[in-house]
Amino acid sequence: MKRFSDKYIITKKMEWEELGGGVSRKFLGYDNQIMMVKVKFEKGALGSPHQHFHTQATYCVSGKFEFEIDGVKQIVEGGDGVYIEPNLLHSAICLEEGILIDTFSPVREDFLSGGGVSYFGDKK
Repeated sequence: MKRFSDKYIITKKMEWEELGGGVSRKFLGYDNQIMMVKVKFEKGALGSPHQHFHTQATYCVSGKFEFEIDGVKQIVEGGDGVYIEPNLLHSAICLEEGILIDTFSPVREDFLSGGGVSYFGDKK
């Protein structure tokens, strides 16, 4: 498994990786310490409740999402950000088609292993 991304990631040359449930992604850069991922959601796509030991910061590029973090819900739209502490239960539902930029520290080894992401479910 490659331990770091290329220095320049030109996304228009990349195909979206389909994750199921109306969610797809493109890796924007990573090494052992950090990972940035562009995630596209169709309306109704769901990130089911889950938790991980990684710190997560998310930038909402476009669309509208209802996040729930540790039992607290908030609507997030283009230009907004989200911070998720390690091990907090969190989820999101896409209310209007959009794109998120997720950043994780350390790297999400489970993303790089090529396996499916269990918390992207069927669209509502």
